[in-house]
Amino acid sequence: MTQELLLFGAVAVRPAVLPLMSQFETATECTVAVKFELNPTVKKQIVAGEPFDLVIINPHMIQELTALGKVKAGSQAAFGRIAMGVAARQGSRRHEIGSVEAFKQALKDARSIAYAADGSSGVYFSGLLQRLGLADEVNPKLVGIQGGETAQAVARGEAELGVVPVTSILAAAPDVMLVGRFPAELQSYIDFDIGISANSRNAEAAERLSQFLMSADVERTLTSKGVERR
Repeated sequence: MTQELLLFGAVAVRPAVLPLMSQFETATECTVAVKFELNPTVKKQIVAGEPFDLVIINPHMIQELTALGKVKAGSQAAFGRIAMGVAARQGSRRHEIGSVEAFKQALKDARSIAYAADGSSGVYFSGLLQRLGLADEVNPKLVGIQGGETAQAVARGEAELGVVPVTSILAAAPDVMLVGRFPAELQSYIDFDIGISANSRNAEAAERLSQFLMSADVERTLTSKGVERR
C-alpha cells in the first residue's frame, strides 16, 4: 500500500533534497509531497498547526519544536551544513572575494546587493556588516528579498550581487554564477537537522526517509548541490 509523506523544509535545502525524493520513492512504497519556506516561516507554520511528517530546518528550531511537542523526542538528526556565498549574474564583471579585504572591497564597489531579509542568512549578513564596520556604507545598497528568491533576484537584474547560501546559487545556474564562498575568516555555515513529527500519520515511513537522508547513498548528490556533512 502506498504511503504519502509530507516533507517540510527550509528553502536552502530544497536544491539538494528535491533530486533525492524520486530515488527514495523508487526504493520504497512511499510518495513524498514537499513544501519549502524560509527557516523562521517553517517553524512558525508548524507551531500554528501545519501538518508534516519530516522537517529539515536549523537545529535550535528542531529543539524548540521538540519542546513544544511538535517533533518527536529523540528523532533529531544532523543533516548537513551550507556555506554562505556571493552570487552574480552570469556574464557580469568579475568580482574578487578571496580575502577579507577583497570581500569588503567587493561589497563597497557593488551598486546593489540582494540578501534574504527574513532568512537566517540575512540575519548573519546584517550582523557581519556591523562587525566589519561596513553597515553605514553598505546598508543603503541592500535589496531585501522575500521568500527565498535572492539568487533569482540577481538573475533578474534586481541587484548586482547576492548574498545567499551556496545551494541557492548553484540551483540558479546558468543565469547566476557563484562568485565564491565567503572567506574562511568570515564564513558562517548554516546547519540543518532532521526531525520527525510527533503526530506523523506514517511514523515508520518517516523514519525510513530520515535514515535515507542521512545515509552514504546520498552523499554525492548533497555535495554536488552544496551541502556538506558535519
